[in-house]
Amino acid sequence: MKAVVTGGAGFIGSHLVDELLARSAQVTVLDNFSTGRASNLGHVENKIRLVECDIGRAGDWQDEFREADYVFHLAALADIVPSIENPEGYFQTNATGTFNVLQSCLKHRPKKIIYSASSSCYGIPDKYPTEEIAAIRPQYPYALTKYLGEQLVLHWCQVYQLPALSLRFFNVYGPRSRTSGTYGAVFGVFLAQKLAGKPFTVVGDGGQTRDFTFVTDVVDAICVAAESEASGEIINIGSDNTYSINRLVELLGGEVIYIPKRPGEPDCTWADIEKAKAVLNWKPKVLFEKGVETLLDNIDYWRQAPVWDKESIADATAKWFEYLG
Repeated sequence: MKAVVTGGAGFIGSHLVDELLARSAQVTVLDNFSTGRASNLGHVENKIRLVECDIGRAGDWQDEFREADYVFHLAALADIVPSIENPEGYFQTNATGTFNVLQSCLKHRPKKIIYSASSSCYGIPDKYPTEEIAAIRPQYPYALTKYLGEQLVLHWCQVYQLPALSLRFFNVYGPRSRTSGTYGAVFGVFLAQKLAGKPFTVVGDGGQTRDFTFVTDVVDAICVAAESEASGEIINIGSDNTYSINRLVELLGGEVIYIPKRPGEPDCTWADIEKAKAVLNWKPKVLFEKGVETLLDNIDYWRQAPVWDKESIADATAKWFEYLG
């Protein structure tokens, strides 16, 4: 089996590469290291083909899709504030980049394309758990451009008969999640604060809940989806539960300070995964408490991560309040 993984040096992508190699696949990774890290693949660098490239621009990298059986399209720019500040860059990578990947697939015809979509497209839903048929209400350019990429994938599937599935990931966490750059996902922020002996900066009152889904469960869903007969579908991938930030802090252990609640953020994220169970015969396996324990066992990964405090977060999120408030 030959597989191409865009964004394979990233958080989810590098775990997917590990799993594909465990299944004896020949793996080609495409990454520009804007968010991914070469060190995420250091332990397998002699077992893969690694191509540094920018999918947002057509180029020789598109020849890497020749003879690929499966294409896993995970490459994307993430985070909220940078997408507000740089919508052009996000469109170039998340929408145009997806178009370029699809054109390569159209030429070389893999057996299946798996697109990593984002549950952020739901915005602030009316109903929890949230089904795939829920209204689409992206609140910022990252959410919008990921949704545009999804629509491209489904359209190419419909018009050009490219077998494809879009998996909408919820709040994925686990080892190798991003450690540097922009203020972002709560786990990276909290783990760096814990290492530095600083208080956890909890947004609002901490009662908001998130569908924290462990990365190995997400990778399992990706592989099951690739091997399935399903095509042309959107499928939520989540933990089948939702957990408060206060519960996370309790598991991590440490002092807390509170910072203002941010506009455009839901009080709850919670995937309805009945479709994943029915169509893919998939369900998550990792309990939240066990996942957090695994992170604490690997906490040194975040030793070089920036340590955020109340003041630096206020500076980093100023545009958030300006545009979404």
